Order: sequence, then structure tokens, then C-alpha cells
Amino acid sequence: MITMRKPIIAGNWKMHKTVGEAVEFARALVVALADVGDVEVVVCPPAVALKSVGEVLRGSAIGLGAQNMHWEEQGPFTGEISPRMLVDVGCRYVILGHSERRQHFGESDAAVNKKVHSALRWGLIPIVCVGERLEERQSGRTDEVVRMQLKEDLAGLDAQGAARLVIAYEPVWAIGTGLPATGEEANRVSGLIREILAGWFGEGIAQEVRIQYGGSVSPHNISEFLSQPEVDGALVGGASLDVESFSSIVQAAIEKASRLS
Repeated sequence: MITMRKPIIAGNWKMHKTVGEAVEFARALVVALADVGDVEVVVCPPAVALKSVGEVLRGSAIGLGAQNMHWEEQGPFTGEISPRMLVDVGCRYVILGHSERRQHFGESDAAVNKKVHSALRWGLIPIVCVGERLEERQSGRTDEVVRMQLKEDLAGLDAQGAARLVIAYEPVWAIGTGLPATGEEANRVSGLIREILAGWFGEGIAQEVRIQYGGSVSPHNISEFLSQPEVDGALVGGASLDVESFSSIVQAAIEKASRLS
């Protein structure tokens, strides 16, 4: 039996594009993706461009997301952005626990967990990233690492909160390297994630949660990932910085959604 989950394609622009460049890009994307069918499309610009891009996207089929946030509503946290601020500029989504946050800024699973709870309290949809490093994969610890990350990142959630999550399986060794996982492996780990969620929150919730693949996703390989039954979309990095390539990825998701409808 095929479970109907709405595909979700999210573009993570990382530290690219000035405000002017981001606005120009968003305008072109709104035109290119005027009809996204039964697919959820999200773009996550740098924080300084969120408000301006949000104004361009207002009324379109493209949602606005942030790349990170602090767990507190406000306070003495120099350089941070709160969930309250994200909601104020029109964000509906927020990426949490991206491997680059973990690797370069020492973000722990405990911090990710606080952010997940805070995002849900503020009505944001967390895109929670998990995935193993190359040495962990080579030592056969992929499943162990993913399970432990999920356990710590989602600690204390109830089934209602879990149902609102998007999980992104992003093997660290595939991000920005041009060496993606195979569709088969992405499907296997996504299936493992769903199995873990079922054990904690029940099979019904596990079947609702959408699981993306991320890591060197491109127009050339997106169909391989979307053809997998456990993969419900993609978290796209470099390929989301070009209107044509990102639109091609979204179009592949539209085709998948139409086949399943």
C-alpha cells in the first residue's frame, strides 16, 4: 500500500546571495514555479534577506523558511534570531540541526532538541537534519548514529508534535561533495527513520512524517531519490541557487505527486 504524503522540496541557500540578489532570485522563482501542483516548496534564504524575500513570496505557492534559530523568544544572545522574529517576518519553516551547524558551530543534539520544541510552540515546521559522517559510515555505524541523533533531537516530543516534523536524512559525506548517496541507500535509511518513529510515536504518525533526502541533490539525480517509496522530497543546497536547476527538481516532485494521485 502506498501512503500518500505531500512531497516537500526545500532550498537551503546557506550563506549565499545579498538581499538584492535574493529578492531578484525570488521574483524569478515565483514566475518559474507559478504552479507547483501538489508539492510543498520552501526556500530558506540567509537571515538578512528573510523579510524582503518573504514579501516577494507572499501570495505565491512558495513558503519561507529560516536556516537556524535560537530556542529562546528573546534575551541576551548576541547574534541570534528567535522563533518569534522568524514568525514575525513570515517564516513557516526552519531548518534545525544541519550538519554544518553541528560541525562548524558546535551545535549539540541537546541544543537541537530545545530548538525543535521551541519551533513547534511557535507554530513553525522544523526540518530536522540527521546523518552520519564518512568515518561513521565506513565503520558501519550509520544506523546507530541516525538512531541516536533522532533519540536526542526529538526527546520529549509527543505524537502530536512529531506529526508536524519534516526529517531530512543528510549524510554528511554527501553534502556539497558531488557524491550523493544512492537512491537505494537513501530509501533504506529513510525507512529506518520511519521505523524508529513508529516505535516511539505509533505507525500512523510515522506514516504521516515526511522524510527528505539531502546531499548533492541535482536535477540529474532527483528522480532516483523521488522514485523511492520512503523518500518524500529533498533538502537542496547548491542546486537551489539556480532558478532553472531548482525548478527542474520541483518539476520532478510534481511528476511524482501526479503519479501517486
